[in-house]
Amino acid sequence: MTRGAAGPTLVLVLAVGVLVATGVTLMLERSLTRILLGVILLGNGVNLLILLGGRAGGAPLAGTAPAGGLSDALPQAMVLTAVVIMFGFTAFLLAVAYRSWHTSGDDEVQDDLEDRQIVRLAGRDEVAAADLGGEGADDDPEQVDPEQVDPEPARRRLRRGEES
Repeated sequence: MTRGAAGPTLVLVLAVGVLVATGVTLMLERSLTRILLGVILLGNGVNLLILLGGRAGGAPLAGTAPAGGLSDALPQAMVLTAVVIMFGFTAFLLAVAYRSWHTSGDDEVQDDLEDRQIVRLAGRDEVAAADLGGEGADDDPEQVDPEQVDPEPARRRLRRGEES
């Protein structure tokens, strides 16, 4: 932004649009690495958008300029907070991607078994059966809740199924 301009320049507005559009596109991918890059780009685009919302002017220090000529410090503080939050979220996504790579050998997000069943039933235009997963407190304690069992990664199940 320039000091004499009434608002943000077209280049900065286009940069926000490109960052957000690219970030959303990457977040729709199946690879955790691309999702991570999409989150980073989206966060930077939103941070730039927040900064564009502030008033341009001099440094917000008392006595350096008239009160009407100072820039707004709130967007800067909000962006600083957002950067710290994005750093923590990026570290979390990196840990998830590393764990996925370590356990299954790739970072692609697999379909859930229930998702596959919904797609299969939708293809046949059927209604799914009732969920008998045992989620209530009055269920049989000897029955194992299938949602609480940690299944093997899908790729290992597929490899094991091909070997037999």
